[in-house]
Amino acid sequence: MSESITAATDGSPAALAAVKWAADDAARRGLPLRIVHVVDRWPYGVAAFPPPDWAELAARAGEQVLAEAITVATRYRPDVRVTTELIEGSPAKVLREQAGTATELVIGSRGLGGFVGALLGSMVLHVAGHVPGTVVVVRADAGQPHGEIVVGVDGSAECEPALAYAFEQARLRGCALRAVNAWQRPVYGLIPEIPSDIEEVHRFHQRMVRDKLGTWREKFPEVEVVEDVQDAHPVKALTDASARAGLVVVGSRGVGAVGSVLLGSVSRGVLHHAYSPVAVVHS
Repeated sequence: MSESITAATDGSPAALAAVKWAADDAARRGLPLRIVHVVDRWPYGVAAFPPPDWAELAARAGEQVLAEAITVATRYRPDVRVTTELIEGSPAKVLREQAGTATELVIGSRGLGGFVGALLGSMVLHVAGHVPGTVVVVRADAGQPHGEIVVGVDGSAECEPALAYAFEQARLRGCALRAVNAWQRPVYGLIPEIPSDIEEVHRFHQRMVRDKLGTWREKFPEVEVVEDVQDAHPVKALTDASARAGLVVVGSRGVGAVGSVLLGSVSRGVLHHAYSPVAVVHS
């Protein structure tokens, strides 16, 4: 894995927002930024006969996309060293490969081919759920870039890499870290035999969060930590917190995750609904 930040762009507003986010993070980390654009020879999987000059036209359009992206990045962060690369292939496959060779991959939430009204492109879910390392997803209308860092905490081992990434981001930005743990009380009308001591359950979750954060607090004593334990659905709690956050960090899977083997339901829900950029950190 190389020490660099990689951002993917297709010229869409979300992709350019991702480029700016990546340039910002590269500046904080003192790393170079690499911007890639993928030219898909068969964008719809149909083996048609393209015009004779298709490859040249596609490459020319891709170079224009990269030129715009490098202009955005260097104007926003002139202190960052930026390189670009035009790659031919399947976007999802190429981006998975790129993620495996970079410190983090930054992508927009929707591309130019996304459906109107969709908050998240299908390729984004595919990439975020099937790559090693860290994938940061940025919306075109993402809120304030310098709010607190929010991280989801549960009792699983999968949240440890997310905690490491979140603490480092908070340290680099000099901001507070909000550790959110959300649990839902049972429906007693349906399960009457469950003990009714909600306060004890709440205290249990508080102790779990405190234990989870202990080692990281020792490693990052300069980071202010807010423990936020809530009786709420995890997606709602993290989405609400994202309204005042510069970044929300989630693990690839957590306790109770369902669906994709690599991307849990909470991570997917936060990707769909968060107001801020979201980092998915794989173990």
